[in-house]
Amino acid sequence: MKSIEKQVDYRTSKSYSTLNQLTAKTKNVWIVCHGIGYLSRYFLKYFNELSAEENYIIAPQAPSKYYLTTQYKHIGASWLTKENTANEIENICNYLDAVYAHETIPKSCNLIVFGYSQGVSVAARWVAKRKVSCQHLVFHSGSIPQELTAADFSFLRKQKTQVTAIVGDTDEYLTPERLTIEIEKLTTLFGDLAKQRTFNGGHVVHKSFINQLVS
Repeated sequence: MKSIEKQVDYRTSKSYSTLNQLTAKTKNVWIVCHGIGYLSRYFLKYFNELSAEENYIIAPQAPSKYYLTTQYKHIGASWLTKENTANEIENICNYLDAVYAHETIPKSCNLIVFGYSQGVSVAARWVAKRKVSCQHLVFHSGSIPQELTAADFSFLRKQKTQVTAIVGDTDEYLTPERLTIEIEKLTTLFGDLAKQRTFNGGHVVHKSFINQLVS
């Protein structure tokens, strides 16, 4: 007999993590999407050197948790796989919409959307699909999804959003050929809005560059 795959909608709840407090003195609100293998509360450590008074960081949690080793002790998470991707992208965007709405971010604050590694694809898709008005869009050591076009980001040109791509010069996941493709993609999608920044290192989060983004 032939199997049939079906789908249902249901209500669920999901956590996310924050760092510092959102107050009248807050200048910058960050929405930061971690890479594969992280939990959001641990990803926040890369932002702990930013001014606590001026920066409020929101770290959404990737939905698919798993044990990192066969010792079943440490847990990580993944945003997406090749399985049922279109539906999962929509689920993630709905989740990010809910986080964004729940936080009630003041319009006086600068919104920075930041993605690292696998989180780059999440940040890029959410901003593009939901037309998220942000002052800075940061891609750190990851790939922008192929299906996104310059038209998807054209609204960022009107508001002159800064776009920064950060990558290590020995990143094992970004070969010279892959890096060339990503740089071309960055130019095609964002034109003169985009800046490419390179540091000495591999596939790691570069805290110094994070601190410089709001200096």
